[in-house]
Amino acid sequence: MQTWFEVKVKYVKVDQDGREKKVGESFLVDAVSFTDAEARIIQQMQQIIRGEFQIDNIKKSNVIEIFPAESGEFWYKARIAIVTIDEKAGKEKKINNYFLVAADDFKEAFQRLEEGLSYILVPYHTTSMALSPIVDVFPYFSDDQPQDIPPHLKPIKEVRETTEDLLASEEFEETEEFDEDENFDDDPPIADGEIDENE
Repeated sequence: MQTWFEVKVKYVKVDQDGREKKVGESFLVDAVSFTDAEARIIQQMQQIIRGEFQIDNIKKSNVIEIFPAESGEFWYKARIAIVTIDEKAGKEKKINNYFLVAADDFKEAFQRLEEGLSYILVPYHTTSMALSPIVDVFPYFSDDQPQDIPPHLKPIKEVRETTEDLLASEEFEETEEFDEDENFDDDPPIADGEIDENE
């Protein structure tokens, strides 16, 4: 599961009229820690912002999944309540989960949320949806993060270390040198009915 961090950045923004004004904008960053989130947002901001900027705040987000779309101008934050059964108490209980949906308006956001949640097999209710202050989202892509090694394979480093240890063990000590003076019969065996010319 991805871990999302909400990062607020302050910088001087130039509007369409060419006037400068200080703004604070929020971004959602996929990261493994606060340090990683800070490093990733700095890298992203250096590509977007000309001039100085300040990381004002970093906090863990309660968003568990995002539904991006190329045509989505805004980000909407939705809360859904998943209904489960508490076996011990014998009662229904609701678990709240939060999602971020890219859309142009509220209606489109709701439709995309329903499409994105089509994999959920248990009953749920959308309890709220509102326009989010998030300006942009920076997920990890396959090229950015290390790939998991299948369980039947080992890292090359471990294989090399194992091989070196094995070669250094007694099981791979050099065998006795071949004695060239030993007499071996190199002639092939004589088949039945053939005549040995050396006789």
